[in-house]
Amino acid sequence: MSDLINVILLGIIEGITEFLPISSTGHLLIAQHWLGARSDTFNIVIQAGAILAVTLIYWKRLWMLATGWREPDNRDYLLKLVLAFLITAILGLIVAKLGFTLPDRVTPIAIALIVGGFWIFAAEWWSAKRPDSERITWTVVIAVGLAQIVAAIFPGVSRSAATIFAAMLAGTNNRAAATEFAFLVGIPTMYAASGYEIFKQLRSGGVQEDWSAVAVGFVVATITAFIAVKWLLGYIRTHTFNAFAVYRIVFGGLLLLLVPGN
Repeated sequence: MSDLINVILLGIIEGITEFLPISSTGHLLIAQHWLGARSDTFNIVIQAGAILAVTLIYWKRLWMLATGWREPDNRDYLLKLVLAFLITAILGLIVAKLGFTLPDRVTPIAIALIVGGFWIFAAEWWSAKRPDSERITWTVVIAVGLAQIVAAIFPGVSRSAATIFAAMLAGTNNRAAATEFAFLVGIPTMYAASGYEIFKQLRSGGVQEDWSAVAVGFVVATITAFIAVKWLLGYIRTHTFNAFAVYRIVFGGLLLLLVPGN
């Protein structure tokens, strides 16, 4: 029973933090210091649950892009989503081939949280100096694709934070437009990451995983992410992301102070 509670708590943490710019992977790795360590497979698959929530929220937009691809604007947007995904996928495979694994120490996560907080302040400051723009340029596309890899390599950076604020710094300084593109790119990225992780385990001789725990975490993450994303999309209409920057810096600082040597 205690393990089930731990899995539910991890699913809730994932669902809340995956799309808020505060790092789901960082929070999960930190939480697992107290709730018990989980495999990379568990972490990646429950992230896919959060991605399912975004798929459900954006299903009309996705359907419009899929069925209206003959329209120049839709086709252009689709091509940009594809390129951002391909940049991430190709570089991600290279990183995987090099044998990269996520660090399980708190200190680098805390530092990434703090640095990411100042990154948010910089993006908001820079965006406020320029006219509002919803345009997704090819520069933005490349920046978002690269940002996803940076977030994958350094837990605590946050995929949503890295992509949203890379887009804002690269030219799409309208928060809603930058957030939508970042979230839509995340859909194929996280589904592909989940599929790749499962494929690796099957190829190595079998899936060594408690799939009932993964399933519970997946469902809980989906429900909580749906609520969190709905709230975030309403919040950014009238607020900046600076409150999340403050949270990251304070939380990262507390981790450095309270968990020394980790």
